[in-house]
Amino acid sequence: MTGMSGSGKTTISRAVSKKLKAKGFLLELIDVDEYRNNITKELGFSKKDRLENIRRLGFIGRILSRNNVIAILAVINPYKEARDYLSNMNAKTVYVKCDLEELIRRDPKGLYAKAMLADDDPKKLNNFTGISDPFEEPSSPDLILDTKKEDIEESVNILYNFILNNL
Repeated sequence: MTGMSGSGKTTISRAVSKKLKAKGFLLELIDVDEYRNNITKELGFSKKDRLENIRRLGFIGRILSRNNVIAILAVINPYKEARDYLSNMNAKTVYVKCDLEELIRRDPKGLYAKAMLADDDPKKLNNFTGISDPFEEPSSPDLILDTKKEDIEESVNILYNFILNNL
């Protein structure tokens, strides 16, 4: 899953995970916050560090997959290069799309507000995707979930069926 902060990646992934587990599927949801706090603490948010982060995440996903565990990787993953790397490992790209105006309006963690602070403000978030760092919109994802147009339940059902059809 790729998309900017607040687009719905985690919310949708959690709901789909519950549905799949209820049907007896082995599944691991790797959420970026938990992952970064435990596996890649030493990595920052430079392009080089983000690419390394995705390389490690892809390796973990590949190990899970070859052991018949569905791996959902819910991360921003802003660079085409990193998504191509995952695609070469037979991962599917699900783009959780939402326009910047809506993301700023939602701002569930207050991150956009901090990213838009003045440069001299000590609370300013730097290297924030979509504001001070790029997000390269996927040109040909395997699935697009548009969370500005779809409600969460609709997006969950679309992803659930997509996963079932790709097993």
